[in-house]
Amino acid sequence: MSNSALFFVVLVTAVFMVLAALYLAVWMAPKSTNALKGEPYECGIQTRGPSWAQFKVGYYLIAILFLVFDVETVLLFPWATIFKSVGVDGLILVSFFIIILALGLVYAWKKGALEWK
Repeated sequence: MSNSALFFVVLVTAVFMVLAALYLAVWMAPKSTNALKGEPYECGIQTRGPSWAQFKVGYYLIAILFLVFDVETVLLFPWATIFKSVGVDGLILVSFFIIILALGLVYAWKKGALEWK
């Protein structure tokens, strides 16, 4: 069997399995026509007033900055485990990485992204 024929067989099988799973999910799912099903609900407490509430953009900005700096800091751990074997070149590259990270922090600080207003 050629590579293109094998690819076609795998593709058709994958599409069939996805469609079969979707059909079974719709067919087997319980159906409810209760009006309360569309009501907003949280933690067993009925909502008072509108359930739509806007949050400050600052919350999201702080969360994104935390994730960015957290993930970049986690990237330093593999480097730390092989520190002795990478030598001076590795030290220069990681120093460059940390400088870029610090410049990003300074930029966010200067723009006021870290101020809690």
